[in-house]
Amino acid sequence: MDEKSRTSEEQAAVPQLGAPRLLARVSEEVRRRYYSRRTEQAYVHWIKRFIYFHGKRHPRDMGEAEVTAFLNDLATTRKVASGTQNQALSALLFLYKHVLGQELPWLDGLQRAQRPPRLPSVLTRAEAERLLAQLTGTRWLIGALLYGAGLRVMECLRLRVKDVDLEYRQILVRDGKGEKDRVTILPEKLVSPLRAP
Repeated sequence: MDEKSRTSEEQAAVPQLGAPRLLARVSEEVRRRYYSRRTEQAYVHWIKRFIYFHGKRHPRDMGEAEVTAFLNDLATTRKVASGTQNQALSALLFLYKHVLGQELPWLDGLQRAQRPPRLPSVLTRAEAERLLAQLTGTRWLIGALLYGAGLRVMECLRLRVKDVDLEYRQILVRDGKGEKDRVTILPEKLVSPLRAP
């Protein structure tokens, strides 16, 4: 038997993973639960890496040993940060619980990597003013809203006119972190720039 026909027979004998179908189901489930687009992208990425790490085996044919090996490889060989490892774990939890419908009690109890406690670095008022002085136009307004109203980048970029109340000096943040709405202050200095056409 020649090499070419043997390869074709081997390919036919190997059951196809159906990864695109599985990943499409992951995306559908993430959207159904109204998770952010970035969360969807991250979950699909980590699930793909998990599948490739184990030679394209289907996740339903794997379990505790494979998940643990993957997460340990991330921590020891790849030296990823604890937050990255936790993101991969969250993706796998989501896959098994919500897409494959498998209860994995051992995965719930898995120890998540802990970040070492660090004090945040906070700009002084003078440093923030010098930084904002380097910006102009829309970029200045975005930077001022991030600093003055305590918005996250995506929260600021998703703001709509109806979310900004100039009279009460407040901003309604919709679908913030954890899919929660919240109200934050609008600094007095930003009222005039926001009123300008």
